[in-house]
Amino acid sequence: MKPKVIVIVGPTASGKTSLSIELAKQINGEIVSCDSMQVYKDMNIGSAKPTKEEMQGIKHYMIDEINPTERFSVAEYKKGAEKAIDEILKKGKIPIVVGGTGLYANSLIYGIEYNDIKLDEKYREKLMKKANTEERIK
Repeated sequence: MKPKVIVIVGPTASGKTSLSIELAKQINGEIVSCDSMQVYKDMNIGSAKPTKEEMQGIKHYMIDEINPTERFSVAEYKKGAEKAIDEILKKGKIPIVVGGTGLYANSLIYGIEYNDIKLDEKYREKLMKKANTEERIK
């Protein structure tokens, strides 16, 4: 039997954060962010990342996890979010997944699996140089 996980999704500024915090207080829940920008450290402006005060003591996962200079994929999000959900369930609490990044939410809801793909950094650099050169020519 699958564990119960509540998912609240929608656009920025639709009230998801305040709803999820009030719900978490009432049902003994913890929150897993489902936002592609909130996962980055120091990316506070424009991401609607909740402040410590707004969190009201409710534990949040998948916020301020990585540096903006690091690569991060939906596959890595899914692994981290599933780990957070397992941790919340082991505490006897209810996970509440909250956010507006549909790709991230779908990866969890529908169990989408992503292959580990090795990046060719040298080829990427070559393409970036070419793009920069061609851009200057125009």
